Amino acid sequence: MMMDSFFSFFSVENVLIQFDGKEVSYLEALSMIAGLSCVFLAVRAKVFNFYIGYIYSMLLFTFFFQKNLYSSMMLQPISLVINAIGHYRWTHPRKSEENKKRELKITLLTNQQRIVILATLAGLTLGWGFAMANVNCWMPWPVVPSSLPYLDAFVVMTVLTAQWLSAQKKLDCWAAWMTVNLTNVTLYTLRGLVFMPFLSATYIVMAFFGARIWYRKYKCDNVIMS
Repeated sequence: MMMDSFFSFFSVENVLIQFDGKEVSYLEALSMIAGLSCVFLAVRAKVFNFYIGYIYSMLLFTFFFQKNLYSSMMLQPISLVINAIGHYRWTHPRKSEENKKRELKITLLTNQQRIVILATLAGLTLGWGFAMANVNCWMPWPVVPSSLPYLDAFVVMTVLTAQWLSAQKKLDCWAAWMTVNLTNVTLYTLRGLVFMPFLSATYIVMAFFGARIWYRKYKCDNVIMS
């Protein structure tokens, strides 16, 4: 009985409120709170953001599974791994990578690295989008067709790119996060979600401030280390 109550609570059918004729579940609301908390801490370059990130990934996995957004769902276990790598990298930098707090200092990608990342992103998006568009052909059991497979795939691959750059404490990560959330506003609106488009728009604003804050820290680390 207790387990049934637990799973019922995290169902997208368990409605918290109705807004403009659309239902908002407890799961969607909790995901929004966890996501905002995680990004706020990341904007401030606080290590605690990784702990909230673990919870956020688990909530999103459950949410996207029930919304048939398979690419976004399958992203979450990978996100957990990248989150753990970032957690370790931020707190255990090599001596040459330390800032004055003995944490991983903020750095920038080279132009060559940016070109490689963009080319890889394009290839992975096309490949994963094709896979999700034809998922019914390969699954041993019937599934609901993937919603907006190429747009969903683009978001997934850009999120992975942004997460990896964040894990390495690259200032460029904020450009990737802005791209992710601009696309997510479209994706979530087309899927009829209520809070998620608002959440993504809020993330865009937070990413702007994150870029500014990280840039100041980057300049400070450069002065100190030079």
